Amino acid sequence: MSAKSIIRIALALAILAWLAMVATDMVVIFDLRNPVNMGIEPQVPNIFFVIYVLAVFVFYKYRIGAAQSDNFIDLLWKIFITGLLTTIVSLALTGVDVVLGGTHLISHPLVVDVLYLIRLGLLLAFAISTFVVWKRLILYQKSKLLLRGWMVFEYLLLATLLSIFVPFDFTRYLFFVVLPFAVVLSGNMKWVAFLSFKQKWKSLLLLVLTLLYLIYFYVNISEIRGTHPYLQVPGNMQFVLSLLVFTALYAVFSLLVILFNLPTSSVFEQKLEEVVNFQRLSQSVQTEQSESQIYNILLNSAVRATQADAAWIEVKINDKEKMFRHHIGSETIMNIKNYFKNSKGNDPFIFDHPERPVRHARSLRKLRGVPFASMVVFPLVMSGEQTGLIVLLKELREGFNRDLIDIAQTFVNQACISVEGFRLMAEALATERYKEELKIAQRVQRQLLPAALHGGPDFEIAAFSQAADEVGGDYYDTFQINEHQTALIIGDVSGKGTSAAFHMSQMRGIFHGLAQMNLPPEEFLLRANRAISSGLDKTSFITISYYVIDSAARQVTFARAGHCPTLYYNYETGKASYFTNKGLGLGMVRNKQYKNYIQSRTFSYKPGDILLLYTDGITEARNRQGEEFGYERLLKLVEKHAGLPAHDIRQQLIDALYEFCGHRELDDDYTVIIVKFK
Repeated sequence: MSAKSIIRIALALAILAWLAMVATDMVVIFDLRNPVNMGIEPQVPNIFFVIYVLAVFVFYKYRIGAAQSDNFIDLLWKIFITGLLTTIVSLALTGVDVVLGGTHLISHPLVVDVLYLIRLGLLLAFAISTFVVWKRLILYQKSKLLLRGWMVFEYLLLATLLSIFVPFDFTRYLFFVVLPFAVVLSGNMKWVAFLSFKQKWKSLLLLVLTLLYLIYFYVNISEIRGTHPYLQVPGNMQFVLSLLVFTALYAVFSLLVILFNLPTSSVFEQKLEEVVNFQRLSQSVQTEQSESQIYNILLNSAVRATQADAAWIEVKINDKEKMFRHHIGSETIMNIKNYFKNSKGNDPFIFDHPERPVRHARSLRKLRGVPFASMVVFPLVMSGEQTGLIVLLKELREGFNRDLIDIAQTFVNQACISVEGFRLMAEALATERYKEELKIAQRVQRQLLPAALHGGPDFEIAAFSQAADEVGGDYYDTFQINEHQTALIIGDVSGKGTSAAFHMSQMRGIFHGLAQMNLPPEEFLLRANRAISSGLDKTSFITISYYVIDSAARQVTFARAGHCPTLYYNYETGKASYFTNKGLGLGMVRNKQYKNYIQSRTFSYKPGDILLLYTDGITEARNRQGEEFGYERLLKLVEKHAGLPAHDIRQQLIDALYEFCGHRELDDDYTVIIVKFK
């Protein structure tokens, strides 16, 4: 059965039991005052009285006691509402007594009996609801011993309720057995410690009202029973008295405990707030708050901890002066700063050694127009340097004692640590984002470089490229102009990194656009210079060598734009040499005069000859002693391995280069292309 069903059944049973109690009690009184017998035994109203009490207890047990909320103010509020409603009804009945006082109707025993039973029912409803709430409060954070004690207490109350049916004189002493348990159980006040300062004041008010309700009902019931001695049934006054004594006793104990806890509550809450604010400062980095948010937390925390009337923070954030204020205007701040600046004493806003835990406390009583009498200043120090300061002000003279200053210093230190952590975190995140961007750029650049080079029927080609950074500025590519002609390019953008990679991508577009036009190498460089100059900044340039291999004529035509001299190996002589025709890098001369700085050259090739193109990263590679790999070492290496296929020559060159450098990090991008004619 659900709790709602039990509540409805209990309420209906309580109403029916009370109506039956009233009806049977009226019959019993009528029989006692008249020589008639209606057949109703005097114990019958007591039976309905017991049923009414048990039904009301079950009703409140499931309506209040079974609630999962531990909001103690809500529980006390429910008692107050119940007491208010029952008291209003009882006062209304008292008003009826006053208005109809002296009349025959209001003094009739049966009418008096009905009014008495209404008040008794209201009293029991209020007392039982209070009893159920007290049970919740007493058993908060319960132990086995406490739970057993409460069960014994409930059984004793039940025995007191049922003792009306036992014809023994000792039952009237049950109250004195119940009383010690009531006193012991009333000492369980663990719930009070969880109330805030404001909640304790609310609890005091609600408990006082609860006591007033209980006193009113007890006095009212006692007065009626004393005035009308024939009201002997129904009801067991020992039970009612036990219930009222317990509820009143716990209310009084709660009042005293809360009153004694009030002086320490504000201090405890202040310390708790300090801990919470300190934790907020500590977690500000993990919660990804900005520097401004951290300084706002510091300002609010310091003001609350020291109970300052005003405060401000001035600090540098990203080389910009920023100010955070609390209940103070800019004009007042300037007046205070100018006052100390013009005074003969030391300026509290200047710290000679900010890395030390120094703070300046000053009096402002001589400063007119400023409503503050005391001030304390703390430096904000990050990485051993002062980046700002925080100023706290009070209207009272000597308003900052040592404890308050130490608390504020703790917040300042933690805020500085949090800001440093935030900056380190921001730098780390920026570095990670930069690395991710470089990885993306690296993937893009790899896609720009050819996956496979176009070879011809009478030559084989092999290439190798390695960037010094994640991305580089070296570029090489081939383009099949027609069946017999193949364009070959190698280039080097000045600088390294992403800017070089960007210019390299521009060069790739220019190469593919001009190569398909089958231009002579000299004309290719002229047009490439015009195209690339508009996209290059004034300090950048690109060196390239452009070749056209004609398999039908077995000739190579090329032009050099400031790039490294081409190494050519002659199979017949077994010697290698460098072509030294003139050339100037693209973008260095950005007008029509550029054609005067380039030179085209054509040579014939024979089987076994080798054409080696490279960037300056190869020849300028250094070992641990600072010695360069050099042109001569490159020349000798080609002559030594000229009999190998192009791919094997490439591998020999790579191995020799890394062996020479000692596998140290690259100073520049490495790129080499080897063309071996068949």
